[in-house]
Order: sequence, then C-alpha cells, then structure tokens
Amino acid sequence: MTRTPDAATATAAADTATATAAADTATGPAAPLPSQSPSQVPSPRRLSGVAEVARYNWPLYAAGSLTAAVGIALSRRLTGTPAAVARIGALAATGLLTSSTLATWCVYDRSELRSLDWLPDLLPDGPGDHLIVSTGLDEASLPFAARWPDGRQLTADLYDPDRMTEGSIRRARRKVAPVPGTLPGRPDALPAGGAELDTVVCLFSAHELRRPVDRAALFGECVRVLRPGGTLLLVEHLRDTANAAVYGPGAWHFRTRRTWLDHAVGAGLRPAGERRIAGLVTAFAFRRSAG
Repeated sequence: MTRTPDAATATAAADTATATAAADTATGPAAPLPSQSPSQVPSPRRLSGVAEVARYNWPLYAAGSLTAAVGIALSRRLTGTPAAVARIGALAATGLLTSSTLATWCVYDRSELRSLDWLPDLLPDGPGDHLIVSTGLDEASLPFAARWPDGRQLTADLYDPDRMTEGSIRRARRKVAPVPGTLPGRPDALPAGGAELDTVVCLFSAHELRRPVDRAALFGECVRVLRPGGTLLLVEHLRDTANAAVYGPGAWHFRTRRTWLDHAVGAGLRPAGERRIAGLVTAFAFRRSAG
C-alpha cells in the first residue's frame, strides 16, 4: 500500500509487495476510542504506483539493472558457453524487471484497485464503523475516508522494526508518516473495544507479519473487535502461479491462499466472498458469525 503492495522484483528474490504502514507497539487491547475525523485527511493518498514501488524497492531494481548490464557486457567479451550463460542471465534479469514493472503498473496505476470500485462486491453496505490495520505503509485509511466520509474510522499501526526487517518497509516508513490520529497496536492487541466494529481492513498489511503466530493473533483480534456478522477484509497478492510468473522469486514473499483460509477458519471466521483484482491481487471477505 507496501505495497505494499507490496511490487518490484529484480533478479534475485525479494520483497515485491507494496510495503504497508504503522507505528509504535501498544501494551494491550484498548477501550473504545474516538474516530479519525475525515477533516484530518483532506486528500486521499493513492495506492502505490510504479514510482512509489521503485522508491521503496530501489535496491532490487538496481541489482536487476546491474545484473543485466554485466551479463550483456560479458556476453560481448566471452565466447562459447560462457557467453551464452551471460546472455541468458542478462535476458532473465531484463525479463523480470520488465514483467514486474508492467505488473505493478497494471495493478497499482491502471486497475480498479485504486478506486475501490471492487469493494461493493464484498461489502454492499460499505465498511461502516471500521478499523484500518497497517504494518509499514498505510494506503487504505485516506481512500476509505474519502469514499465513505460518514463512516467512523480508526487506524491501527502495528509496525515493529524488530519484527519487520524488510528494507522496503523501513524505506517506506521513513518516507511516509502515519496519518494523523493513527493508534499504536500489536497483532495481539488491536486498539479497539470488543464487538465495536463492522469491518477490519487489512490492505497489503497482513503478509508483513512473517511469523504464523503473529498472523494467527491478528485474526483472533479481528474476531474480538468485530460485531456479530462483521467482516475482515483482507487484500493481498498471493503466492500463486500468476504472481510467480511476473514477480519471479519475489512472489515467495507473499502467502498462499490456503494460508489465509486456514488463519480465518482457525480464528472462527467463515469465507463470505472473494474477488480477484487485475489478475494478481485477491480480496477476501471473512465474516464473523452473526450468532
């Protein structure tokens, strides 16, 4: 968002997501808190496009470009098999740079992801009282506040530099500050009261929790803060064929579809909807029991 999304990959594996945002950690679940006023967020920040992704992941782009350049140079100096290997390396690096950049442009600059036009398919009545959960780069709170100005919004920042060590997250964190009113939190301690919210939104944020125990804790907290019938909206790239085809080894930074389904079911949420965006992003709606 980051992003993410979490995004670019060069030749070696790495973080292709748009990194996602947050702040200091909290000490435990908080009592109900006042909402963030839309007046504090005068203009929505758009979801990361190619330029932003390149800023956060520039070492990967630099490594890919250098690999391609070195491969081309060596292929001109060498002969036989070594020259062929150098050419293959240069082509592979160029191919990954090209495919990842085009994929990022399609998802973050051209698709309906930015407009949130896909959301009514999963939340026909809108997000209502909602919590935005970020872990490095908050790209959801401003667009949601702009599109649904009458909804009460809280924003939680789970960023923990000791756990979130990806270079792209650190760079995004330095460049983009949390929005005013952002509340500190932890995966096991979201800053909201029990059964307080209609929706929890995790936009390119949950995959930055690398430890399964932290992801499980987050899903459990989502159940705690959601009202009966409330929805966890999870938006992520997946570790699947489509993402691997364009991001190469970088797709291993993402989680599989089964991972998210298992976390949801384990927390007591049921899958209520699923929407593919630009062929590379999946939005899940996981619902808490109405009983």
